[in-house]
Amino acid sequence: MTMKFYMTPGSCSTGIHILLEECGLVFEAWVINLLAGDQHRKEYLAINPKGSVPALVLDDGTALNEFSAIAWWLARSHPKRKLLPASVADEVQVLSVMNHAVNTLHGQGFARIFTTERFAPSSCDHESVKAQGRQIVEQGFAIVDRQLAGRHHVVDHFTIADAALFYVEFWADRTGIPLPENCAAHYRRLLTRPAVRQVLAEEGYAAVLR
Repeated sequence: MTMKFYMTPGSCSTGIHILLEECGLVFEAWVINLLAGDQHRKEYLAINPKGSVPALVLDDGTALNEFSAIAWWLARSHPKRKLLPASVADEVQVLSVMNHAVNTLHGQGFARIFTTERFAPSSCDHESVKAQGRQIVEQGFAIVDRQLAGRHHVVDHFTIADAALFYVEFWADRTGIPLPENCAAHYRRLLTRPAVRQVLAEEGYAAVLR
């Protein structure tokens, strides 16, 4: 049985898509159209009851969900790819930055910008919620910027944390939110990485690479 990857182009699943390519894995990609409500269909909920992307169904039929869990599984299952560092101290740093990207920048910041109605049912409050989201994003990137000072990656090589950072940096680029200097350099650097270029082209964002 071939692995099945459930994803939405340009979403957080882009980071997992990159990691799958970094690992050189064979998989089937199934597009979940969030705007059409595919994530709420019973067929998908049987795979991921949370109704979110990404989801990865393994060869044995086990279904994984949540960005951090899938990224960690890929790294641990393919140690030769060095997607997790060897030292405990560096691994803690990688997990810390990844969770900051997923839980704060995405879950608290961009979520308020992209899904404003979830935080404020009244349209009268939408602009203030979006402004709050942007503030969270800017403050979150400021923290990461200090962590990236003098570095090409979160640690001394590409890891799962860099894939997580990439997708939120990509969102900032797409929404016109300026990235601080070190984050912008990190984003530009990853845009030259073969797996990143392949994934963006496959997901319909080849124009970003020009």
